[in-house]
Amino acid sequence: MIWLELGIMQRALIACVLTGFLTGLMGVFVVRMRLTAIGYSMSHGAFAGASLGVAISANPLVTAMLFASTTALFIGPIADKARLHADTITSIIFPLNMALAFIFLTLTPEIGLTSQVANVLWGSIISLTNTDMVYLVTLCAATMAIVHFAWKELFAIMFNRKQAEADGINAKPFIYLVIFLAGVVVTFSLKLVGGLLIYALLFNPAASALQLLEDMRKIIILSPLIGVTTNIVGLIVSLFLDLPVGSCIVLVSTVTFAILVLLSPKKRRKMENETLEVNH
Repeated sequence: MIWLELGIMQRALIACVLTGFLTGLMGVFVVRMRLTAIGYSMSHGAFAGASLGVAISANPLVTAMLFASTTALFIGPIADKARLHADTITSIIFPLNMALAFIFLTLTPEIGLTSQVANVLWGSIISLTNTDMVYLVTLCAATMAIVHFAWKELFAIMFNRKQAEADGINAKPFIYLVIFLAGVVVTFSLKLVGGLLIYALLFNPAASALQLLEDMRKIIILSPLIGVTTNIVGLIVSLFLDLPVGSCIVLVSTVTFAILVLLSPKKRRKMENETLEVNH
């Protein structure tokens, strides 16, 4: 294809692969550890940070990382210190981050939907640079290394946190690690889909994989594959229909999830068991 010869599209394709892999991988931990609400707040924390970067003419990536890290700090350790449930902290931080994001966007030098503001809201595939690719490759390698070395503990916590703690595993540091890594992954994925849609990349692939499989070792492989595939298909759809890339990726990802829910063998088995119970 001619468009693959363009540097912009080559970077876009690589970004789709790396971002799909990372969000699909981290999404498994976020969903299985029941951190979905936290992931939601993390994604919008990065969104607020990127908005601040636009408002003060700073690097949105740096400010997004600072906000995501701060959100992780409040949701994890501070929630435990204050003896508040994580959902309570999440319920406060999520609307706060959204409010700050729109305040920061309103304070941009030129009020209105400027290109920078649009990039933060919806992503901008043409703004991807070679430096962004280096960041994504580095993050991908680092994330895989961390998951590899902490897999035993992470797997035990995903399977049953109380049992893992009974076996001597201190679950909190690993949960904090997952929250922090999710925030970093979300931050580096903002350019692809934007702050308003980024959460779908973190949740949809893992939720889709869980419709088909129960073995966590297989799910941890399938979820990133679904993430990569839906990202690439979304990119292709956007090119053919001349629509925003981020929106198309999220639409493809959501349709994929809906189809897998309908085809889910787990759902069929559950319905068959319920039918048997009713008949008996």
